[in-house]
Amino acid sequence: MKVAIQGEPGSFSHEAAEKMLPRATILPCALSSDVFRALLEGQVEAAVIPIENSLAGPVTEHYDLLLQFPVAIEREGLLRIRHNLIAVPGATLSQVERVYSHPVALAQCRSFFAQHSHLQAAPFYDTAGSVKHLMELQDPKIAAIASTRAAEYYDAQVLAQGIEDNQENYTRFYVVRRKEDVQLSEDADKVSLAFTVENRPGTLVSALQIFARHGTNLTKIESRPVQGKPWEYVFYADYQLPPQTRADTVFHLLSQACSMVKELGRYRSGERLA
Repeated sequence: MKVAIQGEPGSFSHEAAEKMLPRATILPCALSSDVFRALLEGQVEAAVIPIENSLAGPVTEHYDLLLQFPVAIEREGLLRIRHNLIAVPGATLSQVERVYSHPVALAQCRSFFAQHSHLQAAPFYDTAGSVKHLMELQDPKIAAIASTRAAEYYDAQVLAQGIEDNQENYTRFYVVRRKEDVQLSEDADKVSLAFTVENRPGTLVSALQIFARHGTNLTKIESRPVQGKPWEYVFYADYQLPPQTRADTVFHLLSQACSMVKELGRYRSGERLA
């Protein structure tokens, strides 16, 4: 199986893809939109995308792309995010002056920077990309923050492990496939969908009451602006589905109460990826 990810080889998305779809061939893409196009054009059979980090919040662009394209979520998994200081072989922490990484990764390591005031944080487009960059430069004064997988991939050296501020740092990843190719899990207990309501009093409350009346536990709701329609919003919701409740019933009632409803996937609630 060929699987698309956004980011460089050795990224957290790469790690998640290897754990969720072992033995898959990974196709790295520069942009998230490229990931979805590769999937729809048949270059790959699946994509693995991050949708939410337990500390930084949602990856909003991916919500928009899930709504835009005819794809569906097949699986989800939770990857523990461990940040590490990485440099060229032979470098020491005292030599390092500048540290590159994705802005989110840098923000999650503030305590480490406070303890090592000689280090200057420098935003970069990708965690694994920052390791690739320092290995190309071969400068011991430059380091990166990324996964141990990235250090292994680029033959770099780990100077410090687990430098993130909070140990409860997880990213939720989806396996996404073309809608017609999704294999529905028999033990699916979670549904993701997107919906819009008319801009008048009570419409959102009416939609949310449908979930309550059918014993569903709404685990997440997120709003995003509708592109090209100022002050109009799409609501993205995840809910747990009790065995006695059919997702079709909830979807049918929401279709009557909402201007638009799109189911994004039915799947088994994600577990931690070993």
